[in-house]
Amino acid sequence: MQQPELSEKLNGKGYIPASLNLPEITVRGIILAIILTIILAAANAYLGLKVGLTVSASIPAAVISMGVLRFFKNSNVLENNIVQTAASAGEALTAGVAYTLPALIVIHYWAHFNYFASMAIAMTGGILGVLFSVPLRRVLLADETLRFPEGTAIGKVLSASTDKTLGLSELVAGSSIGALISLFQGGFKLLSDSVQLWVTCGSTIIGGGLGFAPAMLGAGYIIGLGVTVSIFLGIVLGWLIGIPVIAYFYDHPAGLSSASDIAQYIWQHDIRYIGIGVMVIGGLGAIATLLRPMIKGIHASFVSVSNMRVEGMAAIPRTERDMKITTVMWCILALICPVYFIIYHFSSSPVLGIGIVLQQSLNWISVILVLFLGFVLASICAYFAGLVGSSANPLSSMALISLIIASFIFSLLLGTEIHLSTSSEQSIAAAAVAIIVTAIISSIASISNDTMQDLKAGQMVGATPWKQQIMLILGVIVAAAVIPLILQLLFDAYGFSGAMPRLGMDETQALAAPQAGLMAAVVQGIFMRNVPWAMMGTGSVIAILAMILDRYTLRKFGKRIPVLAIGIGIYLPIDTTMPLVIGGILSWVVDRALQSRAEAAKQGYQKGLLLASGLVAGSAVMGVVLAIPFVIAGSSNVLSLLSSQYAVWTELASIIVTFLLCVWFRSRVIKVYTHVC
Repeated sequence: MQQPELSEKLNGKGYIPASLNLPEITVRGIILAIILTIILAAANAYLGLKVGLTVSASIPAAVISMGVLRFFKNSNVLENNIVQTAASAGEALTAGVAYTLPALIVIHYWAHFNYFASMAIAMTGGILGVLFSVPLRRVLLADETLRFPEGTAIGKVLSASTDKTLGLSELVAGSSIGALISLFQGGFKLLSDSVQLWVTCGSTIIGGGLGFAPAMLGAGYIIGLGVTVSIFLGIVLGWLIGIPVIAYFYDHPAGLSSASDIAQYIWQHDIRYIGIGVMVIGGLGAIATLLRPMIKGIHASFVSVSNMRVEGMAAIPRTERDMKITTVMWCILALICPVYFIIYHFSSSPVLGIGIVLQQSLNWISVILVLFLGFVLASICAYFAGLVGSSANPLSSMALISLIIASFIFSLLLGTEIHLSTSSEQSIAAAAVAIIVTAIISSIASISNDTMQDLKAGQMVGATPWKQQIMLILGVIVAAAVIPLILQLLFDAYGFSGAMPRLGMDETQALAAPQAGLMAAVVQGIFMRNVPWAMMGTGSVIAILAMILDRYTLRKFGKRIPVLAIGIGIYLPIDTTMPLVIGGILSWVVDRALQSRAEAAKQGYQKGLLLASGLVAGSAVMGVVLAIPFVIAGSSNVLSLLSSQYAVWTELASIIVTFLLCVWFRSRVIKVYTHVC
């Protein structure tokens, strides 16, 4: 039977043996988890809207939890694990929501975030994500080809919770520096957050830019040189080659006077769609690669669950007990009702103006898409957690693919009654339904990825799976309640590119909301029949060539070239992606300096990671904190100490500060490692 084989692979790996029962879910743990969930959700909401990327919050949550619970004599590693499990759900759900729902603002369907609708979407999708991951746990964690890099790192951090050299000081130091720099950039305006230089050269323009956000530098360090090299390749293709070529061969509007304005126009109307083409084909390629192992894993999972029911619950060790499969199935069936009513809320809009039969067809097709695509993409993202971890999970591509599928289906369905290409209001209302379906699916996939990572960490420390699954649901509920408020706060303070809440706001301070902008561009193009196929086709060709190159480098050198990272480099603003590249280079420099310090490297990699995580968290939290006075004053310049006429000096100061930050980071990590030796 397969069940004993799975048990043999899973059993005996926990730091706490299955025979020992320690308190896991405690009142103090729940309170701490709720607080951390709110903080980390806020930080990642800002990060997701500013750059279109989020980073795993599990390790910072684990370290903070250990630092707080250390003051209680009877705390234990399983309690720490429960806290980080719930807190990480806030970060994961934020990604699923922040990548999709702001698209409703960008297409001007919403003027503000509808709190109850947003909360229901996030909560329903998040809980479904936890439930869908339950039957996948036993098979994916038993697959020895899946390394679960971030889940393993979390487990090691938790297992070392009794170590006095925990590294909490690195997290605090990184957070303090990140917050301070962000305050001087976004608040006092004594430092610039970016610089770009474009000049006319004959019949074209050339130039480039840099960004100085400490959050992006820290994120680049975390994802490493391998991914950031691919991002830089995208920058070269899109910004350093694409813009000059398009400027040479195509005319631009007469109102654009400067080379910088022309570059921004070309990026906005042409280059971004090349990036979309790359990410669409890259996402499809990722799904095709994982299709066979995904089907095999799902089948094996249900076989193992069936065998478990035959053998009985009592024979199963504590460390292998999931939520009962019958409970899971009943919960999924119960959640069909809120999914239906969420869709009904949007499909019954008088602006859409469709008949009852067509509306019911749209509603139930949407429910089927949520359940079917949700489970498929949840399986893929859970598999990705084992393959590459959470931070490198291509959630945006999964969301984009589900949006394209839903949009084409809805376009064909609604086209029988509505002339979408000639009715912009009806097209926007139809696009909103597709975005809502995608938001639920995106939340499912994001939480499934996080769940599998947390369950791997739990396996390493000897946690009880069903207790983790319960706490994940709690984390989802808390995060769903606060995420709409955070999104509204950030929108009121900064605005989104192309959608400002008030007249007279400084559009240069607007959050790019790149993934939401991507969703909005694609869905409007499909429903209004104006997709720029030439640019997307160019991106598709680049993606195919990149896949071929990826296969070659993997076979020849054992190195990968992530296609999705190339798409990100093309699609995102250059001042957003360049600090990621700088962070990746910093990671490579630190790694080379540590090659001769094997023992130090073994113990200290988590400390460099914590320092980078601190930069990300401190900078992102400061962005949220600054949003409060910005909203109250109605201006993002309320704390500014310098006017724009000093831009050259603030840009020069930012270059110096960024260089000093890299030097400080390297010296602190090397000093930590040397001390360990």
